Amino acid sequence: MNILKNNNKDQLDIMRKVGKKTNMSQRELATELGFSLGKLNYCLKELRKKGFIKIKNFRNSSSKSDYMYALTPAGLITKKRLIVAFMKLKMKEYDELKLEIDN
Repeated sequence: MNILKNNNKDQLDIMRKVGKKTNMSQRELATELGFSLGKLNYCLKELRKKGFIKIKNFRNSSSKSDYMYALTPAGLITKKRLIVAFMKLKMKEYDELKLEIDN
């Protein structure tokens, strides 16, 4: 079974960004990832439903864009699994390309 199917690459990218910097606006996060706001919003909701991230709004803030994103323990485990699967996929692609070049 391929763990990187069905937008998991996008979710991995989001989890990697959230793991590095938790207090970004959705607009900043979308820009850094090259996503539309709609796509990012959808992915964030899916990650939250799966229990991989927590999203907190700073209610005392004057800006509606002030959110904090945090990986949950399940999110950290999933992020690790996705990274390993991604690396295995890239290593396989590398080996196939190397074989093709050698032939």
